[in-house]
Amino acid sequence: MKPMLGYFFLTIAIIFGIASNSFAKISDGFTKFTPSILCIMFMCITMYSISKSMSSLPVGFAYATYSGLTVTGVLLFAILKFNQMPNMYGITGIILIIIGVIFVNYLGKIN
Repeated sequence: MKPMLGYFFLTIAIIFGIASNSFAKISDGFTKFTPSILCIMFMCITMYSISKSMSSLPVGFAYATYSGLTVTGVLLFAILKFNQMPNMYGITGIILIIIGVIFVNYLGKIN
């Protein structure tokens, strides 16, 4: 698979990862039927997409990017939807995650 297709699948994994985690919150511990089904369905799409992206991208790059951007996206969802503002330590942690993803993607080398 070409690397550009790997980045496409990585983007899909990030989008559906944010959506599945967001529906996990909305499902109220899987007590609401529709959000629960959407959460499970989106998580299946997420896992399929991340596995496809890893077939052409280095595992460390793909997973670091997926996890870092998904965590950041879920935080933004929590801020916008539930008005859950993180404290200074939470914001610092997210900034360090984003810096870590940048380091892995642009400065990390695979031998």
